[in-house]
Amino acid sequence: MAYREVYEGWKADPEQFWLEAAKAIDWVKAPETALNDSRAPLYEWFTDGLVNTCWNAVDRHVIAGRGDQLAIIHDSPVTHTKHGITYAELQNRVASLAGALRAKGVTKGDRVIIYMPMVPEALEAMLACARLGAIHSVVFGGFAAAELAVRIDDCTPKAILAASCGIEPSRVVHYKPLLDAAIDMASHKPDFCVILQREQEVAKLVEGRDVAWHSFQYGVEPAECVPVEGNHPAYILYTSGTTGAPKGVVRPTGGHLVALNWTMRAIYDCGPGDVFWAASDVGWVVGHSYICYAPLIAGCTTIVFEGKPVGTPDAGTFWRVIEEHKVRSFFTAPTALRAIKREDPEGRLVGDYRLGGLKALYLAGERADPDTIRWAQTHVKVPVIDHWWQTETGFAIAANPMGIEPLPVKIGSPSVAMPGFDVQVLDEGGHPVSSGTLGAIAVKLPLPPGTLPTLWNAEDRFRKSYLSHFPGYYETGDAGYVDQDGYLYIMARTDDVINVAGHRLSTGAMEEVLANHKDVAECAVIGVADDLKGQSPLGFLCLNKGSGRDPAEVVRECVALMRDKIGPVADFKRAVVVERLPKTRSGKILRGTMAKIADGVSWKMPATIDDPAILDEITAALRGVGLAGG
Repeated sequence: MAYREVYEGWKADPEQFWLEAAKAIDWVKAPETALNDSRAPLYEWFTDGLVNTCWNAVDRHVIAGRGDQLAIIHDSPVTHTKHGITYAELQNRVASLAGALRAKGVTKGDRVIIYMPMVPEALEAMLACARLGAIHSVVFGGFAAAELAVRIDDCTPKAILAASCGIEPSRVVHYKPLLDAAIDMASHKPDFCVILQREQEVAKLVEGRDVAWHSFQYGVEPAECVPVEGNHPAYILYTSGTTGAPKGVVRPTGGHLVALNWTMRAIYDCGPGDVFWAASDVGWVVGHSYICYAPLIAGCTTIVFEGKPVGTPDAGTFWRVIEEHKVRSFFTAPTALRAIKREDPEGRLVGDYRLGGLKALYLAGERADPDTIRWAQTHVKVPVIDHWWQTETGFAIAANPMGIEPLPVKIGSPSVAMPGFDVQVLDEGGHPVSSGTLGAIAVKLPLPPGTLPTLWNAEDRFRKSYLSHFPGYYETGDAGYVDQDGYLYIMARTDDVINVAGHRLSTGAMEEVLANHKDVAECAVIGVADDLKGQSPLGFLCLNKGSGRDPAEVVRECVALMRDKIGPVADFKRAVVVERLPKTRSGKILRGTMAKIADGVSWKMPATIDDPAILDEITAALRGVGLAGG
C-alpha cells in the first residue's frame, strides 16, 4: 500500500487506524475504544485497555521461541569490551531486578529515577520498572547534582538506580558523589539507592540507604508482569530548557507501545531479528524510544554503544559497529555526522568497512544541513533520511516511511507528515499560510497515541506551553513551511526566526548557505540586537581539520556567498571562526545562550551543556567583533 493511501486511511478514520495497529500488541485486556476525548483538549488513548510494556518488549519473544536471539549488544570502545544478551537472558535479568525492587517496596505507580551510563543495566532498569508498573524517570548520567536534585523533588522517587561512574574517552565521570550531593540538596529523600559498581571506579555506599546492584538481588523471587491501564504513565522524561524548571513529559503506556511498534516497520523497515542501532543515550528521548523500547517491542536486536563518534578511537568507529554487528538501520544526530565529516572530510575511513547490510541512515535531533546529508550519501551510499520529532511526541511527526513506500528524498526536508499528525503551518493569528510561506508549525489536535497527554504535576503549564497559543492545535515551537508536494521544511525554532528590518528570516536557511562553503565543517547563525534594524545575523564557523585557510578570508567568502544566495535583505556582514560550538549533550547547538552572550544580557548556564568552557571561547570570539560587552 502506498504512503498516501495509508495517510488518507488514517485521516478518514483515526480511531480505527490505531485500533488496528493495537492488534500487534499483546494486551491483557484489549481496548475497545481508541480515543478518550472526555477531557478535551487533554486527550488519552486506549484508556480501557490493560497491558504491560515489559511483557511486549521481552517475555512474548521468549514465548514465541526466540529466546536465543540477541536482544542487546553492548559495544563499549571506552572500556574495550563487547558482549551480547539474549532475550531469554534479558527476561531473567529483568525479572530478578524487578523482584528485588518489589521486595524493597516498589509497586505500581511509584517513581524510580535511573541515573546511569550507556550500559545494558540501564535498559534492564527501565524494563524492570515497566514490569512492575512503576514510573521511571531517566536522568542523563553525569548531570549536575543541582539538576538531579530538581528532578528528585519533582517526581519524588521511592528509589534511585545509579552506577558508580561513567566513562568518557579521557576521564572517569564520578556519578556517586553527584548522586550523594543531589540527595543532600533535595527536600525529598528516596527510600533506597541501588548502585551498579563498575570496575573502573568502586563507589562508597551509604549504610542503610545504598545497596549493591547484584547482592540485593540474591535470593529474591523474580517478578511477574503487572498489568496497567492504557493511560498509565510509563515514564517521565524531563526536557531541559535553558531557563526555568524542567518540564516532565509524561509517556502513556498503551499508546507508547502501539505507536513505537508501528514505526519500526513503517518508518525504519525493521522487524524480528533485524539489528537496529540508535547512536544516542538513554537519557534522551531517542534512547527511550529507539535504544530501549521500540527495537525490543519489535523483536529486533538493539545496540547499546558506549563511545563517541570521534576519538573512540577515531572517526571510523560508527562504520566499524555497523559492519561488525550487521546493522540494518542506523539512527544518529546530524551533529555526530558533522563531527565525523570534520575529522574525515574525504570519507576515507568509511571505505575501510563493509556496509552492505545497511539499508538506510536516519537523522534527527538538529536540522540536517544539506552539505552533511550529501557527504553521507556520497560516502555511505545508502538513503540518508532526515526525520523530525520531539521529546514531547516520542516518535516522528514527519519522516520518509521506508517500510510503507520510500519517497523521493528532498534534501533539507524531513519529508512528509506521518499518520496521526495533521501538520499545519500558521501565521501569528493562527491562520494556515500558503505553501512555501514561513510560519509556525502546529499539529491539529488530537495528537496520536504515545504522545504526551500532559506534564507531570503541571497541567496548567502543559496547556500554557503547548495548547493556548493556537487553540485546537499543539504548538511545536518550530518554524518552517510546506512545499507544493506536501514536504515539510523545519527552518528553525520559532525563537530562532530573526526579524531584520521587518523581514522574517530563517537562521536555518542561512546556516544551509554557510555549510555549503568547502572549508566550513559546522556552523550556526544567531540574531543579535541591532539599533537600526532590530536584529542582525551573526555567523559562527568551525573549519574543517587541516583546511589551512586564513579565517578572515573564509569569513569574506561566506559573506559574499550569503549575499549571492539569500541577497542583501539578509544583512549578513559578520561571522567569527571558532574551534567548536556550544552544545547540549544530545548535540543541540545552544543558539539562545550564544545570542544572550552576544547581546550582553544576563544568561544562565544551561544544565545540559556538554562543556561549559566552550562558552568562554565564544565570549572571547564575540568580544573580538565588538559584542558581548566587548
